[in-house]
Amino acid sequence: MNGQAAIDVRGLSKSFGDRKVVDDVALQVGRGQIVGFLGPNGSGKTTTIRMICGLLTPDAGEGRVLGFDVRRDSARIKRETGYMTQRFSFYEDLTIRENLAFVARLYGLRPIDRVVADTLADLGLSSRRDQLAGSLSGGWKQRLALAACLMHRPQLLLLDEPTAGVDPKARREFWDEIHARAADGLTVLVSTHYMDEAERCHRIAYISYGRMLAHGTVGEVIAAAGLSTYVVEGDDQDLARRIRALPGVEEVTSFGASLHVVGTDRAALAPAMDGLQAQGLRVTEAPTGLEDVFIKFMGAAQRRGEGA
Repeated sequence: MNGQAAIDVRGLSKSFGDRKVVDDVALQVGRGQIVGFLGPNGSGKTTTIRMICGLLTPDAGEGRVLGFDVRRDSARIKRETGYMTQRFSFYEDLTIRENLAFVARLYGLRPIDRVVADTLADLGLSSRRDQLAGSLSGGWKQRLALAACLMHRPQLLLLDEPTAGVDPKARREFWDEIHARAADGLTVLVSTHYMDEAERCHRIAYISYGRMLAHGTVGEVIAAAGLSTYVVEGDDQDLARRIRALPGVEEVTSFGASLHVVGTDRAALAPAMDGLQAQGLRVTEAPTGLEDVFIKFMGAAQRRGEGA
């Protein structure tokens, strides 16, 4: 395992019936890295995560997770992995302590009382140990779920949209916790729809309808997209329609009281924006953001009919 990637898989494919959900996906994640896994709903993120952690067997593909063969060693991969699903999946009529004791028994951890007490203290749950799980707020449910994923001290943490429905303060605290764990060597693969969360990752990977479209640092993915971005003051829908008809314009998106205009053909787009400015509109060039790239990917996939 010395220095090798925590996740190194290639050619992963999975179909359900006639529908291919994951198509020839390759993914590499270095040890101690936090990698954001992005893509629209139905793009294959959850299926890919489940193949990586041994819950699903790929129809095709190969690779290693934590040094174990993704096909032959699924039981060993599961033992070394913590997987936090999209939905809260604990017994709501049991207390936090009782839920964690149940998980400890599943993993065969001993002595249970000591393991649970250490986990409660580690995640700041000791004062709430006798509170029913069903009475917790979204942020505390998230913390309980994270505690259950970490109590067997995994090397790899897989998080499937872990902060959906959680308030901004709890989201920030969650990410501070994840970065602290990564600094101690934990590897994290996290799927998210939040661009600010993606920007907190060391690297990101974008999957669209089963196919990997981009991977790298945020800066590398933005640069590779080759987009030019302009901000036009005003969010009038008639203005948006007019701009969409201009040369070089590929996407027009409302951001507050302005429109983000994006295109890959700068030679056509720049003169079109100059023309808007000559008409008295305020137009400024802006750095391309990750959300601009995300919207471009989604739009391209829809135009190909992949997301229909």
